[in-house]
Amino acid sequence: MLRGRCHCGAIRYEMPGEVLHSALCHCADCRRHAGAPMVGWAMLPAASLKVEGEPVVYASSEHGRRHFCGRCGTGLFYVNEAILPGMVDVQTGTLDDPGALPPTAQIQVAERIGWMETAHALPEFRRFPPG
Repeated sequence: MLRGRCHCGAIRYEMPGEVLHSALCHCADCRRHAGAPMVGWAMLPAASLKVEGEPVVYASSEHGRRHFCGRCGTGLFYVNEAILPGMVDVQTGTLDDPGALPPTAQIQVAERIGWMETAHALPEFRRFPPG
């Protein structure tokens, strides 16, 4: 069983370790909502997700619903009953151990920011670059 939470801890959740898939999404909608160049998602049956606390639900498109913490703003879940009935996507960056669900694919790469293709080649620093 995997556990996760929002930044402030007002919303906590529990989910099985086995999911339908885990992917990095590059769509503009995810980027805009998260304020990040891509978002990690894990899809599972909604009935297997146990949530403590009340996320705020935002209609981000005609059928898409994004759930987030109304206190700290952390994005947590995505539901689209028209396309994926009975399923929920969980933002894997909110897991207590995000490394437990490595992505197996990148999706919506048609909308990927150009420089993300070579981000792995950027200089790396264990914490911050030297002052």
